[in-house]
Amino acid sequence: MNKIYSVAGMTCNGCRTNVEKILNKVEGVNRAEVNLEKAEAEIDSDVEIPLDKLQKTLEDTHYKIDFSKEVTQEYAVDGMQCMGCRNHVQEALEKVNGVTKVEVDLENGKAEITSNHEIPTEKLQKELTKAGEQYLIYKEGEKPKEKPQKKEVLSETGEYYCPMRCEGDKVYDKPGDCPVCGMDLVPLNPTENSEDDSYKKLLKKFKIAVAFTLPIFIIAMSGMWHNNPLYKIMPVKYWNWVQFFLSIPVVFYACFMFFKRAYASLKTWNLNMFTLIGIGAGSAWIFSLVALLFPSVFPDSFRMEDGNIHLYFESATVILTLVMLGQIMEARAHNKTNSAIKELMKLAPNQATRVINGKDEVIKIEEINKGDVLKVKAGEKIPVDGEITEGEGIIDESMITGEPIPIEKKSGDNVNAGTINGNKVFLMKATKIGENTLLANIIKMVNDASRSRAPIQKFADKVATYFVPIVVGISIITFFLWWWFSPDNNLAYAFVNAIAVLVIACPCALGLATPMSVMVGVGKGAQNGILIKKAEVLQKMNDVNTLVIDKTGTITEGKPSVENVITSDKITEEKAVQYINTLNQNSEHPLAKATLAYGKSKNIDTLKADKTETYSGKGIVGTIDNNEVALGNLALLNELNINLNSDLKSKADEFARQGKTVSYLAVNKEMLGFIVISDKIKEESKQAVQKLAKEGIEVIMLTGDNEETAKAVADKVGLKHFKAKMLPEDKLNEIKALQKQGKIVAMAGDGINDAPALAQSNIGIAMGTGTDVAIESADITLVKGDLNDISKARILSEKVMRNIKENLFFALIYNTIGVPIAAGVLYPFFGILLSPMIAALAMSFSSVSVITNALRLRTVDLSKF
Repeated sequence: MNKIYSVAGMTCNGCRTNVEKILNKVEGVNRAEVNLEKAEAEIDSDVEIPLDKLQKTLEDTHYKIDFSKEVTQEYAVDGMQCMGCRNHVQEALEKVNGVTKVEVDLENGKAEITSNHEIPTEKLQKELTKAGEQYLIYKEGEKPKEKPQKKEVLSETGEYYCPMRCEGDKVYDKPGDCPVCGMDLVPLNPTENSEDDSYKKLLKKFKIAVAFTLPIFIIAMSGMWHNNPLYKIMPVKYWNWVQFFLSIPVVFYACFMFFKRAYASLKTWNLNMFTLIGIGAGSAWIFSLVALLFPSVFPDSFRMEDGNIHLYFESATVILTLVMLGQIMEARAHNKTNSAIKELMKLAPNQATRVINGKDEVIKIEEINKGDVLKVKAGEKIPVDGEITEGEGIIDESMITGEPIPIEKKSGDNVNAGTINGNKVFLMKATKIGENTLLANIIKMVNDASRSRAPIQKFADKVATYFVPIVVGISIITFFLWWWFSPDNNLAYAFVNAIAVLVIACPCALGLATPMSVMVGVGKGAQNGILIKKAEVLQKMNDVNTLVIDKTGTITEGKPSVENVITSDKITEEKAVQYINTLNQNSEHPLAKATLAYGKSKNIDTLKADKTETYSGKGIVGTIDNNEVALGNLALLNELNINLNSDLKSKADEFARQGKTVSYLAVNKEMLGFIVISDKIKEESKQAVQKLAKEGIEVIMLTGDNEETAKAVADKVGLKHFKAKMLPEDKLNEIKALQKQGKIVAMAGDGINDAPALAQSNIGIAMGTGTDVAIESADITLVKGDLNDISKARILSEKVMRNIKENLFFALIYNTIGVPIAAGVLYPFFGILLSPMIAALAMSFSSVSVITNALRLRTVDLSKF
């Protein structure tokens, strides 16, 4: 961080030098530069340095230091979950004496504070605590501490969150209702048991509601029967009391949660569907109760032909019961949107076989320690991430990578938790356990992304903010219009239609439109080896028009491998490889490992080498079967005065010009061949680059390698644009330059050197085969490291965005059409009025329809693309 201070008392360049030396000695100062003309000192530091510390350093001199102007400092703020939190934090910080400006960034958890003097962080914290104990502010250079209640680990019981994201990513320890909007909290890590329990509770209450609502409905409708048999049993006023008593279990037990949610929404002013249901059904029930107890207070316009006042116990209970039906259907459909996470969680086995001193013992997964040797039998799931130490297996990784063909794994190869072993047995060493396994990280990323918000959600949020007050306003207007202009039973018509308007409106359809599609889309991506870190990516990915890719590990495999072995007619390829590997068998050099792997794949054994001598930076020489064998570069051959074969040398030069590594083999002072080692281009890279180009994506390769190698790779995969010798900073600046041109840039890379560019790009894409730093910096991780999956990610983005827009369109159209019909707009033309009970049914199905449409994303087959 850089800060500028005013310095008084300097009169010459010697003063400037003296002040600069003193300030540079202050602990925490990286660099201090003093400008004599401006009488200023610019101080760079990693942490906040209090002004009084600087003043104390200069107190024994005649120099004085102070802030030269308003100071702007950035702080980290923890505890903000929603826009309401952001506003609370901003208002609290603006009250602090000396603060002139505050900008709070909810998404990044930051606050930029401008003040006319330095303000201690403790003072800011004190003011924030008044606004809410959950808010914490940190000094510059520090990061918010992890809150223990927000552990993102696989849990037996799971945590819960609000599907409407009322408080952002806030999670709760226990199931129940959201304290803001009243919606049912959803498990963070869903299990069949948790979902079945929730469903069974709703179903039990629904059955009770139906049991009491059905007789109320029959009694109320019997009034339309000719010679009503019920009225022969007892008069209508007694049947009204029966309706009242039957309605109590429905209102105060089975469906009372809707009124609790309505109260919570009004209390927090987070108005939603339950606000309208609570007002609508509550008004109908209270009206009926008052009419039952005090009928004389109502005017004649409320009375029927027989002089009785029509009660609405049946409307209130039927509305509540139908809403409960909608909640059950929604819960059932919502459970399916979590299917990807549930399937991933099922992949992890419950137990494993550990081998200690040659003996097997069956243990729980939680008991596995890093470094344990585990036995994986035929057909078993691999318990944790690890490395095969003995034996081999044919591993089905389709559940992790989406690749249907099993992969053959042998000693030294890595295996991942949740994948399935074929028909062989092997031993493995546990390298990653618990929340550190690939499977656990995939589940975490899917959960995080499912609960994140796409930018388009802001539109729905904005509409929903005004939706309920507008609907309530329309309901009031409907009441008065019907009261003033309806022909008969003015107030009765007014009351019924006002309730219908409240009941039919469904802000939840709007609220669920985006998160449901995001949840299913993220799960679909995970099933295909495309891990999406946040929902915003799904919206942006389809807008990408420029893709920047690294070479090593992205286009190429990222490790050296033998491409070719060229020999003269005096030696066979097999013998040449045998000599090469005999010299390399004790080497740890990556190129030596590449030749050894090549020999192993060809089943070529090594021989015994005597008198081996290494020539640093040149190669190695040894005696094999009484032959002097040399392996290395031209410098080694020249030093040993070895005769060069012009034909072989010419062929080797051609490979060298392509940026490939050539090691020459000489036997008894004569060049007999050479081995070509390169970073092999992935088989799918050319197809992926061409496919992206056809989709209109400009693909640019940025590599730190030399010009010749970069050009050779670019030509092979059909790339028109590339730049070589690019340092991490160069890649970063190149992406910034592309963005300044108005391009939406995605960056695909796999190394630590790619991390800055991945973070700068609009969308960072990491190869799952790359470094943890690259994966952490990226927005998307391709588990297989296949560039073709970028096209799949774009298709997924397109499908999800289309689905979200369909949901929003449906929700808006439903409410745009439904509310006027409920208000009675069709009555003057067709004599049609909408019963509040039919309105409740329509409202319930609107939310279910949005979720059902989101579930269509599960049928998208990305393997076709």
